Amino acid sequence: MTVYDKPQPESLSDRLQRGDVLAAACPSRAVLRSVTSQWGVLVLMVLRDGTHRFSALRRRIGGVSERMLAETLKRLEGHGLVRRVAFPVVPPQTEYSLTPLGTEAAERVAALADWVETALPRMLPTDRN
Repeated sequence: MTVYDKPQPESLSDRLQRGDVLAAACPSRAVLRSVTSQWGVLVLMVLRDGTHRFSALRRRIGGVSERMLAETLKRLEGHGLVRRVAFPVVPPQTEYSLTPLGTEAAERVAALADWVETALPRMLPTDRN
């Protein structure tokens, strides 16, 4: 038997390439869209620091509207990445934190965000004159 006769181990990207994520109807696309959206990435990154109230999240994430933050948190909660705890007080108080699954996702998107920040100078247009 030669090396060519042995089945080669599949890489993760090989498995994903043939997997459902490339199919238009794949349910993983909704999760991917939520996790990798601009606001999804930023929410996950902020919640890596711990539990935050809605208003604190909004202050930390520059430029996000109340509506977009609420929608993003709702989607991430629906995917099991964010935990929402509402306290029965007046005025209403709600806190958000990462679930264990959300912590895994946050680590991965933070690595991508770090890479973007580091590589940004190479991606920006330069004056070529």
